[in-house]
Amino acid sequence: MKFRYISDSHMHTDCSRDGANSAMMMCESAAKLGLHSVTITDHCECNAYVSEGYDKSIRQSYFETRKAAAAFNGRLAVYSGAEIGQPAQDFSAAEDALGSCGFDFVLASVHNVKGKEDFFSLDYSKESIGDLLNRYFDEIMEIIEWGKFDSLAHLTYPWRYITGEHNIRINMDDWLGRIDCVLNALVKKDKALELNTSGYRQKLGDAMPNMAVIQRYFDLGGKLITVGSDAHRWADVGAGVEKGLEMLKSVGFHHFTVYENHEPEFLPIS
Repeated sequence: MKFRYISDSHMHTDCSRDGANSAMMMCESAAKLGLHSVTITDHCECNAYVSEGYDKSIRQSYFETRKAAAAFNGRLAVYSGAEIGQPAQDFSAAEDALGSCGFDFVLASVHNVKGKEDFFSLDYSKESIGDLLNRYFDEIMEIIEWGKFDSLAHLTYPWRYITGEHNIRINMDDWLGRIDCVLNALVKKDKALELNTSGYRQKLGDAMPNMAVIQRYFDLGGKLITVGSDAHRWADVGAGVEKGLEMLKSVGFHHFTVYENHEPEFLPIS
């Protein structure tokens, strides 16, 4: 490995509906790769918290993660986390999930705006993309104001599908004002931004967010940044993380961030 510390702070196990492998298998993959640490962040979609069983699956994820942490003690640091999706659509569900388990780390994300399907499922020939993106950024700002999370996941998630899957080009310059509002709010609230490397292995072909947004975050004073593969199977654990660290180094970051008990630990990019 090129870097001394490689940590993956975004991954899903079979406690997520779209996850394929157990926490033990994900951790075994990480240990074999020589990773310093992993954080398991199974899905908890707040807009379907009880109806789709996330109130139970997120607790099971925490239990399985703690078992894996004990099993890999001395080989791999294993932190417990959750990806809290759409908290602004049901803050009470989000707070119930967070209060039920002693998570080390909480990612906040938006996969769908209120009243719409996941960006993955939308028929963009029938949608106003400008309206969708404005509503997306509105929800992101609500989440930051709420503040009960550690890092904001895959900020440019809609681009993964609108541009990556449907080849609809969006002029990023038109959205820099809204992105700046998000980045400034994160800095003000001492919240981290995630560099999500899953886009490297998808049709998007780039990190979420991309280097220009990461550079802007750094220039605005951002210091807290987490890196995650968003792996949903053992074979993708750690995927793209070294490439992401190379990007961070080129932007000007000397450290990236891992969380334990919601406290940031700064690991050198060296």
